[in-house]
Amino acid sequence: MKRILSRVSIIVAFFAFYPEDKLKAGNDTTIFGIKDFYRQLAVGHPIVKQANLLSEMGKQEIRLARGFFDPKVAASHEFKDFKKQNYFNTWNAEMKIPTAFGPDFKVGFEQNSGIYLNPKESTPSSGLLYAGIILPVAQGLLFDERRAVLQQAQYMNRMLEAERIKAINKIVLQATKDYWQWYAAHKQLQIARKGVDLAKIRYEAVKARILQGDLAAIDSVEAKITLQEREVAFNNSSVFWNNARLILSNHLWDEDSQPLELPDNALPTNNLHELGESDQLETLLQYARENHPELLKLDFKIKQLEVGRRLAIEMLKPVINLNYNFLGQSPFFDEANSGAFFRNNYKYGIDFSFPLFLRKERAKLAQTNIKIKQSRFELSQLNREILNDISAVYNDLQNLRTQLRLQEQMVNNYQVLLNGEQIKFLNGESSLFLVNSREAKLLEGEQKLVDFQFKYAKSFAELLWAAGRNPAGDIME
Repeated sequence: MKRILSRVSIIVAFFAFYPEDKLKAGNDTTIFGIKDFYRQLAVGHPIVKQANLLSEMGKQEIRLARGFFDPKVAASHEFKDFKKQNYFNTWNAEMKIPTAFGPDFKVGFEQNSGIYLNPKESTPSSGLLYAGIILPVAQGLLFDERRAVLQQAQYMNRMLEAERIKAINKIVLQATKDYWQWYAAHKQLQIARKGVDLAKIRYEAVKARILQGDLAAIDSVEAKITLQEREVAFNNSSVFWNNARLILSNHLWDEDSQPLELPDNALPTNNLHELGESDQLETLLQYARENHPELLKLDFKIKQLEVGRRLAIEMLKPVINLNYNFLGQSPFFDEANSGAFFRNNYKYGIDFSFPLFLRKERAKLAQTNIKIKQSRFELSQLNREILNDISAVYNDLQNLRTQLRLQEQMVNNYQVLLNGEQIKFLNGESSLFLVNSREAKLLEGEQKLVDFQFKYAKSFAELLWAAGRNPAGDIME
C-alpha cells in the first residue's frame, strides 16, 4: 500500500505545474496598466511640467514682439533762470502710435517761452497742439524691423511648441521602456518562482522514491543541485524585479510634483494587446514628414531666417521719411483762437539717409542667405535620417512580431516534450537528468518569450517616437 501511495505522489510531482491562480493578481494586488501609468505620468512629472512651460514661453515671445507696437507717451520740461532772467522755459508732451502697416501717428503739445529761446521752438503763449504722421516711403513702407520681430516671434512660438512635444515624447519613451522592463522583470520572477516550486516538488518526490528503493541516492544530489540553481536564479530575478520597480517609481509624481512610490501590491499589465496595432509604414512616414518635431523646428528656423532675409533686402533701400503735422493754438488756454484750430497751420519735413557702399547691409543679406542654405541642407539630411530610421525600426518590429509568434509555438512544443519525458520516466524509460533538461528548456523558452515580449513592446514605442508621435497617444496630448 505504501508503495502504491509513493507511486501516486511521484506522478503528481512530475506532472505538477505552477498553479494558475498564483500567476495572476491576487485579491490584494492591483493591476497598474500602461494607460494608468501614462495618466499618472501626465499628472505631475517635473519634466512634463517643465516642457509645458515652453508653450507659455512662446506666448510671451509674441507678447514681447507686440510691445514694439504699443503707443508711447513721452514728456520733457526744461527751465533756466539766471540773474533774474528767464532764459527759457520749454514743455513738450507727445504720444506716438506705431502701426503694423508702416506709418506712425503722433499727437502732442508744446509750450515754450524765454528770452534766449531758439526762434524755431517758439510757440504762442497758450501753447501749440499738433497731430501728425511719419510715413516711410522707401525703407520701412512694406516691411520693417518691428514687423520682422513679430513674425519671428510667431515662428519662435511654434518652434518652442515643437520643442515641447520633443521633450515630452522623449520622457514618455524612456518611461515606456522602464514600464515594460518592469513587466519583463515581473514575468521573469514568475518563471523563476515556478522553477523553484517545481524543483522542490521533484526533490521531495525523488527523496520519497529513494526511501522506497526505486532510485539511487545519487539522484537526490542532482535534484538538490537543480533546486539550488533555480533558487539562485530566483534570487537574481527578485533583485531585478525590485530594481525595476524603483526605476519605474522615478516617473511617478503627484499633482504637486511630490515623488510617489510604486505600491508593493501593484503589478504590470498581463495584456500586450494594450499596445494596439502599429500603422502601416507609409502612414508613419507621412506623419513624420508633416509632424516630426525635429523637422518642424528646423522648418520654422528656416522661415525665421527668411523673415530676416526679407528685412535685410528692405535695408538696402534708402531711408525716406515724410513728417507732416497739423498745428493749432491750444483752445484750452486761449478761447479767442479756438476757431482757428488746425486751420491752414501745418509743419512738414523729409528725412533722407543712404549709406553709399551698403557694405553692412549687403553682408547681412549674404550671411542670411548662407544660413538659409545651411539650414536647408541640414533639413534634407535630417529628413532622410528620420525616414530611414522609421523604416529600420519598422522592419525590426515586424521581425520581432514573427519571432514572438515562433517563440510562443516553441514554448508549447517544449511543454509537450516535457510531458512526454515525464511519462517515459515514470515508465522507467528515461532518467531524472533528461526530465530536468526538458524542464530547463521549457523554463528557458518561457524566459526567451518574455524577452521577446519586452523587445517587441520597446520597439513598438520606439517606432512611434521615431515618427515623432507620443507613445502615450491622446493621454499626454
